[in-house]
Amino acid sequence: MRIFVCVKAVPDTNANLKVGSDNLTINPQGVKYVMSPYDAVAASKAVELKAANEGSELIALSVGKDNKESRQRIKDALALGADRGVFIKDDAAHRDPLGVAKALVAAIKAEESCDLVFFGRQAVDTQASAVGPMVAQLLDIPFVMDCISLEIADGKATVKRSAEGRVETLEVSLPAAFSAQRGLAEERYAKLKDIMKAKKKPQADFDYAFPDAGYEVTAMTPPPERPAGKIVGEGPEAVGELLRLLQDEAKSLSF
Repeated sequence: MRIFVCVKAVPDTNANLKVGSDNLTINPQGVKYVMSPYDAVAASKAVELKAANEGSELIALSVGKDNKESRQRIKDALALGADRGVFIKDDAAHRDPLGVAKALVAAIKAEESCDLVFFGRQAVDTQASAVGPMVAQLLDIPFVMDCISLEIADGKATVKRSAEGRVETLEVSLPAAFSAQRGLAEERYAKLKDIMKAKKKPQADFDYAFPDAGYEVTAMTPPPERPAGKIVGEGPEAVGELLRLLQDEAKSLSF
């Protein structure tokens, strides 16, 4: 069985992000980059399935700028248990999800076969949740989003997915693609010996001619500062004014 896991370098969610001087990109000064947290869950599940299915191969894929931070995410996946990595260089400051999906599909199709493709439910920088479904559509295989449980047997996957206050159980034939929600797998952490072993695992570049971007980022601005709070009074007498302000000014209530 050949398994793919797609990972992305994103700013740490604890980072204090600032807009760069070009007003188009994030200022990288002092920003730590990590594997997108949902991707880490997906990678943990992919490693788990690889271990449970003898003879399986796990390939880590990533699209990003040709720099240390982007390439490190491939190394992270290798340290977690992937067998080899494939990196797709992209020099664009911003890349639309369809462009990323087409690059990943080209890399997957260049392999001999494909049984499983894993993604995080979303990258925590763009929050688009779009690349996974697009890859599945382009590969013409089933896609299940927000997976919290997944078992493989007899060429099929039995999946539980979180769906707006309920849990759905689905069965899909392989090959198929899945996006990981929290809880799909216990997140793994690479040990020092695994990090050292990862340095010897195969890593290759995949050349891809990206199509013209589907959109262009024309400006990036920080969110507006939060307005100062208001004290409307004390005790029960203040409730009426508080409700009025929440409805008329804050627009957070509707009757």
